[in-house]
Amino acid sequence: MNKTELVGSAAAILTTTAFIPQVWQIWRTRHTKDISLGMYAAFTTGVALWLIYGVMLMSWPIIIANSITTCLAGVVLVMKIRFG
Repeated sequence: MNKTELVGSAAAILTTTAFIPQVWQIWRTRHTKDISLGMYAAFTTGVALWLIYGVMLMSWPIIIANSITTCLAGVVLVMKIRFG
């Protein structure tokens, strides 16, 4: 793995796993009052577009990271809508 791939992989791991505590917190407490619906809607859409971009480039690090992040952000978005 070259330096560029190492930096990209580290960034992908950190930005993707950063959502796990938020998903867990919401799942556990069912509290979403302080989360912005607009921000999560825009963010989830943006990450989905990054996923499409990765597919168009056939870039596996982009595809894998944004697939997972889209799912995690989507879960937060769904819970925000469901739990209010």
